[in-house]
Amino acid sequence: MENNKQNNPTPPSGGRGANIFAIPGSLRAGSSNHKVLKFIGSLLPADISYHIYDDLATIPPFDPGLDDDTPPEPVTALRQAITNAGAVIICTPEYAFGIPGQLKNALDWMVSSASFSGKPTALVTASTGGENAHAALLKVLGAIDCNIMEGGTLLIPYIRSKMDADGSITDSDVESSLKNLTYKLLKAIA
Repeated sequence: MENNKQNNPTPPSGGRGANIFAIPGSLRAGSSNHKVLKFIGSLLPADISYHIYDDLATIPPFDPGLDDDTPPEPVTALRQAITNAGAVIICTPEYAFGIPGQLKNALDWMVSSASFSGKPTALVTASTGGENAHAALLKVLGAIDCNIMEGGTLLIPYIRSKMDADGSITDSDVESSLKNLTYKLLKAIA
């Protein structure tokens, strides 16, 4: 019986002011990663604030010389959004067997801040393969002191074959895995 609850959990309601900040690793509007994040958003209770970050392209190249008390404004805004979030979810593809450059760049800006420190964080890598980016991102997230939740990582290979053109998840195993991950993310901020 407990196993059925895990496969089809009822999402807990968030604590007062609970919010989740979602970062897609792809800059392309309408990417599979954006669609996965929108699907996750559709699973959330009404009392959860959920924001999908669409300004990744505005983050300038990481420059240690500018990483001081007044970093570039887009960096400051991203750091603040992460600091204010109850939890963060990253959903990314894999490019050239690694982390997409702009996502890695944004995470490099987070190293000297405490924005991610102890922050409940989930990682979904949804790509053609994804194993290399997934492993590399787990190392990067560890370096910035994220609290990767138990069961808060998911690798979805061949994502495009598991959703339709509208972005609906068509693979029942993937749908169930995303529901479980969402449930664990909600428990982290309840």
